[in-house]
Amino acid sequence: MNFSQLLLHREALLREARLANLAFAYSRLSDFAERVARAGLHGPVTLHGADPQADRFWPALVAHRGNQSVIDEHFLDEDMLELDELLMFLEDEGWDVDFTFDLETMPQRYLPALRSELEKAGIAPPPASAPSTDSAHGASSNEPRRSGE
Repeated sequence: MNFSQLLLHREALLREARLANLAFAYSRLSDFAERVARAGLHGPVTLHGADPQADRFWPALVAHRGNQSVIDEHFLDEDMLELDELLMFLEDEGWDVDFTFDLETMPQRYLPALRSELEKAGIAPPPASAPSTDSAHGASSNEPRRSGE
């Protein structure tokens, strides 16, 4: 593809890149939901972005209650980096944002909207595995809360 062709197809390429990113987000959040459900993880957490000035070189998922070691056991640093990047993309936020949410309900906040947008574009994503929403685990709002709210 030459320079003028690239410019000519710019809008279509941008649209396809956005759809590819939405499909990637759908796939990875579905995987995250499945891992959380399979491990029986639940409760409020905060995903803190990397902050080298605070000696935090990777995003960190911090449990508000329960055992932090259980969270650390199920997710690698790379998993938290990917989740942080996905949430920043989906929320269209800047780089200095913390996300607070309930582990068991967070994917439900994004997956239906992602599915809808992909389907409107003629793309049929595979069904997402539905995480448990057992009210005994204290599930509250599906909305992630940013720090300071």
